[in-house]
Amino acid sequence: MSVCLYQGSFNPIHNAHLEVAEYVHKKFGFEKIVFIPAFKPPHKDLKNFDADNAIHRLNMVQIATDNIPYFDVSAIEYTRNRPSYTYDTIVQIKYIVKPKDKINFIIGTDAFIKIESWHRADELKELVKFILFVRENNFDETPFLKLKEKGYEYELMQMPFLDISATEVRERVRQNIDIYDIVPRRVADYIKQNNVYKI
Repeated sequence: MSVCLYQGSFNPIHNAHLEVAEYVHKKFGFEKIVFIPAFKPPHKDLKNFDADNAIHRLNMVQIATDNIPYFDVSAIEYTRNRPSYTYDTIVQIKYIVKPKDKINFIIGTDAFIKIESWHRADELKELVKFILFVRENNFDETPFLKLKEKGYEYELMQMPFLDISATEVRERVRQNIDIYDIVPRRVADYIKQNNVYKI
C-alpha cells in the first residue's frame, strides 16, 4: 500500500491541514494519508506538557478524518512516553510498512527550513522524501535548493497558500469568536463541548 505521512502538533487540526492532505492524495495518488499527531512535540516546552491537550489533539484529528476513507490516524507517538522525534517514528513505521523506497512525508516550508536542527537529521534524510507545502507568501525556493544539494529530497506542491494557523484558531476560541469557517464543524463542536483552549 502506498502511504504518505502527515505529522504535526495539530493543535488543533484545521481546514488548511485537510486541504493539504486532500491535495497530496489527488496529486500523488497515495492510497492512504496517515495523520500522526505528535504526543510530546520536541520543539515545545516539555516542562509544561499538557497530557489532556495531547489527548484532545488526537481526538480532534480522528474526528476530522473519520469519514474520509483514504485518511488514517496513527497514535504511534502516544505509545512512547518521550519527545516525539520524527526519526524514531519513521524508523518504527518503516519497520511496519516495509516500503520499497523512501517514506513520503508532508511538511510545511516553515518547518522544513529548520530540518538540519532536527534529531538525527542526517539519518532522517536517507529515509524520507519530503513533500513541501508553502506556509508563506512571496515564497523563495533558494534556501531549500541548498538543502537539496545536501541530500534532502523534496518535491514542492504547487497549491494556493492557505492562510490559516492553529494559533489563530486558539486565539479565536479564547476571544469567543466563531471558528466554524476555519475548522471542520465537528471539531469546532468538540472544542466547545470540551472547553478546549479556554483560559
